[in-house]
Amino acid sequence: MNDEYVVIAQPFTGKCIFLEWDHVEKTFRNYDNITGTSTVVCKPIVIETQLYVIVAQLFGGSHIYKRDSFANKFIKIQDIEILKIRKPNDIETFKIENNWYFVVADSSKAGFTTIYKWNGNGFYSHQSLHAWYRDTDVEYLEIARPPQALRMPHLILSSSSQRPVIYQWNKATQLFINQTDIPNMEDVYAVKHFSVKGEVYICLTRFIGDSKVMKWGGSSFQDIQRMPSRGSMVFQPLQINNYQYAILGSDYSFTQVYNWDAEKARFVKFQELNVQAPRSFTHVSINKRNFLFASSFKGNTQIYKHVIVDLSA
Repeated sequence: MNDEYVVIAQPFTGKCIFLEWDHVEKTFRNYDNITGTSTVVCKPIVIETQLYVIVAQLFGGSHIYKRDSFANKFIKIQDIEILKIRKPNDIETFKIENNWYFVVADSSKAGFTTIYKWNGNGFYSHQSLHAWYRDTDVEYLEIARPPQALRMPHLILSSSSQRPVIYQWNKATQLFINQTDIPNMEDVYAVKHFSVKGEVYICLTRFIGDSKVMKWGGSSFQDIQRMPSRGSMVFQPLQINNYQYAILGSDYSFTQVYNWDAEKARFVKFQELNVQAPRSFTHVSINKRNFLFASSFKGNTQIYKHVIVDLSA
């Protein structure tokens, strides 16, 4: 698969829908699908040129598929243990010291947010993080802690029952260790990170109250900016070329697009989008064209094109 593809989870149809770019029509068209039940996450990962897709489902268990280039179809190669992953809500993939991992945030009362490691033939349980906290989101990022100068792998878990928890990678044990939490930030649904001039920032999404932008200060995250966000389930930073954006969705009003102001070192309002109950915003770049995929809980996924308008004339 040497072309450009996009995969979208469709919970109501239970499918992972794959789209490919039509270079003639200049549109996205259907390419393939993986059929399941109440599919909530379709996470692709490429290991040594082989494409795998982690399919998380609310019912019927979650599974891993690989793309068979000879048969030209997806083949299920593995089931994910149902006793740990009961209600998956988010998946992140990452690589540490040439080893591939993925982590599933489980939002059930009896589930375990669990890390899986690639062993050459499949993914197997590597570490279970805190249980029974109903995690809604997991974010992988690399930050430095004094006296270390090098950035180390970290995970931030968001939960409906506690403040976001920060885990740090322990190189000796090859495990993540509970380090600290982010104070005064209850009811955070998700955390997403971005970098500007080497500095690490995070966007914290809250359905009730204000969402926040925070900056890593070496030992903790510090408040930078607050955004009113009643009804928000997504606050997604995106970098398109040299532009840094943050998109704050809402179930009750227009989606707000913010642009990073380098002089003020904060976001400023840039544009509004009309998306019904947005759940994710994803940047896709194809042939020097930049697209924004806006998924919706109540409507169709919308695709926007990023354009630069010359206002100097």
